[in-house]
Amino acid sequence: MSGESRLIMPSFKQRMDEARGLAKIDLVLKHAKLVNVFSGEIHETDIGIHRGNFVGIGKFGEAETELDLSGKYVVPGLIDGHVHIESSHLCPEEFCSLLLSHGVTTAVVDPHEIANVLGVKGIQYILDSVEDLPFNTFVALPSCVPATDLETSGASLGAKELSQFVDHPKVIGLGEVMDYLGVIQAKKGMVEKLELPVGFFDGHAPGISAQDLNAYFLAGIHTEHECSTVEEARERLRRGFHIMLREGSAAKNLLDLLPAVTPQNSGQCLLVTDDRHPSDLMNEGSIDHLVRMAIKAGMDPIQVIQMATINAARAIGLAHLGAVAPGYQADFVVLDDLNRFEIKEVYWRGIKQSGSKERPRFPRSGCAGLKGSIHLGEWSSAKLRVLANGETNEGLARVRVIGVQEHSLVTSELIRELPVKNGLINPDPSQRIAKLAVLERHHETGNVGLGFVEGLGLRKGAIASTVAHDSHNLVVAGMSDEEMHLAVMTCVEMGGGLCLVDGNQVIGKLPLPIAGLMTDQDAEAVARILSELHERAVWLGISEKVDPFMTLAFLSLPVIPSIKLTDLGLVDVEHFQIISAVL
Repeated sequence: MSGESRLIMPSFKQRMDEARGLAKIDLVLKHAKLVNVFSGEIHETDIGIHRGNFVGIGKFGEAETELDLSGKYVVPGLIDGHVHIESSHLCPEEFCSLLLSHGVTTAVVDPHEIANVLGVKGIQYILDSVEDLPFNTFVALPSCVPATDLETSGASLGAKELSQFVDHPKVIGLGEVMDYLGVIQAKKGMVEKLELPVGFFDGHAPGISAQDLNAYFLAGIHTEHECSTVEEARERLRRGFHIMLREGSAAKNLLDLLPAVTPQNSGQCLLVTDDRHPSDLMNEGSIDHLVRMAIKAGMDPIQVIQMATINAARAIGLAHLGAVAPGYQADFVVLDDLNRFEIKEVYWRGIKQSGSKERPRFPRSGCAGLKGSIHLGEWSSAKLRVLANGETNEGLARVRVIGVQEHSLVTSELIRELPVKNGLINPDPSQRIAKLAVLERHHETGNVGLGFVEGLGLRKGAIASTVAHDSHNLVVAGMSDEEMHLAVMTCVEMGGGLCLVDGNQVIGKLPLPIAGLMTDQDAEAVARILSELHERAVWLGISEKVDPFMTLAFLSLPVIPSIKLTDLGLVDVEHFQIISAVL
């Protein structure tokens, strides 16, 4: 240690005196009701803070500032253990600002989405954007870019490409390992990623057998956010997994999984959002929303708060976060009422960042090099035609249809009959079955995957998006090729984004020029536009209960059962193979 470093570091004796209340410190919170995540109790105490950390609880002497909380509750800063910034459509600075206003002071982000479009440049953008923010952003490096070889991604990242980031102080883990077959079969590329010197490995293994879970855990993967049933959660808890109870904008599993949580195993459970739209973040909240949901469902508030703080920190290996105790970073939230859990004030490293009527505003980093990511190559609406088998020119054709399930990423395989005219299979408004297409948009390959979808609800028009998990090709659903073509061209002209078409009119759009995924607009503007898009989607027949763009985005995710559509065709996820849409 240099002589200069010795001068600025407090002596051991000084630190002892600060903790004992014998030396002047920066801040004392007087008369606080502390929600103690260690003892599982609420007790009134003073709380000492110095140099951005808690020095202890009890009684303290002189302080630069005293804040009388008059019996208000103090809770550790909330932690989102797994989230994708890109799914909010917001730039990282705006996303972190919004989370702070909801009491979240720490997020573990997986830049999987932007990495699938821009590779290492996308990861670097996230790291640069959050570098100086008063918010704890930690990055789990994307483990599966591309997610499978059944789609075309914008980039391919192996252990070599990821290794350049492992020494970055904000990089702490390997993101959701979706290729569980690659893990349990010890495939070379996946083994090399699991050998990277990072602190934790995040799980993603829906549909894996109970026996194969042994191998998955043995590989070092100890978290899971894709449980959708109590039994799935219990199988993982029995093996030592940390279960992430997720409540996003599309996948909503929190209430379904709460029966799996008991006083005996709750220490292995934490709360995450995964994917959440800005309107939901603004109107409902982030992790604070999940806390309120769990409390309303009858769970003990202290137990829920543990799941939102210390449990998450322990699961991920953030030893300095998640509690109000000596030596922990002074991130905390002030509340009036524990059951309502309405955020009043938010502090990061002992400094107030957000109040009940305000949120911080952060300057934006440059993103010019991240635009212009839509490259379709030669395109015409003729590529949307679905040919009937054989010599059938008129009548009906049997086809495989993707069945959307409400509030779930899981789809079903349906067999339906659709009308044929002039040898082409058409959507059917009477059955609410729309045509679905995924267009490769990274390398100008001209690939177009074609299929049909039921459950989205379209009766007319088209809906399109360049947010399409995980490779983020251009996905479009519609009731006519003409409307689908107009939606496609609108997305191209915007440089990426979301749009709705009715007849020959574009009735709503949201440009997302940053990698075709995000915008640098304020959250309020984005939420307003999205709200208008959702209202207009109802005009097209889409149910108010369905988040149209989030649902559309996951119809091309070939790692969640049962069938999905990529630019290479219809995918049987359970058997990892391309299948024909037309029978």
